[in-house]
Amino acid sequence: MNGRRLDFRIIADWIRPQSRVLDLGCGDGTLLDTLARTKKVSGYGLELDDQHVTESIRRGVNVIQTDLDAGLSEFDDHSFDYVILSLTLQAVKYPERLLREMLRVGTEGIVTFPNFGYWVSRVQLLRGRMPVSRALPHEWYNTPNIHLCTLQDFEDLCRKEGIRILESEVVDHEHRRRLGLRLFPNLLGEIALYRFRRA
Repeated sequence: MNGRRLDFRIIADWIRPQSRVLDLGCGDGTLLDTLARTKKVSGYGLELDDQHVTESIRRGVNVIQTDLDAGLSEFDDHSFDYVILSLTLQAVKYPERLLREMLRVGTEGIVTFPNFGYWVSRVQLLRGRMPVSRALPHEWYNTPNIHLCTLQDFEDLCRKEGIRILESEVVDHEHRRRLGLRLFPNLLGEIALYRFRRA
């Protein structure tokens, strides 16, 4: 597993061997390729970006080029054991609808996102500025992120949608665990990871 991506290692730890996995917004296919090699999973990646689709194909990942905002209607109910959405939730138009779709086609969902409640973001907002950080590197006018949230916001949405959180973790922008993250996750965690299923 890529040593620089602790979030990928955490995700891999949450996935049973020989599972069926759907990776939404799979990027260059690194995660799904690694899971196929280390956990013997099978599945698909969905990706919109042309270059990332090409890179996924080069890795041998089964990839479908599609826009996640169009939904997952091409997949039957309960087609996968896990549906992963890594660092993409904040960039989709209808996050609550996508969470529902994830749990329609999969038994469990795994989501990671940048935590807007991180203390650096809070300080920047108090100074009257939109936050820019290593986990949120874009300016307000060129960001792909349209639905930023905190850990508490995400957990509230899960309660509203009847979603049971099974496990959660936070890491810093370099995907490392640090002292204090477990004590004050919404304040000190830059990237949140959640595993969940229908309640």
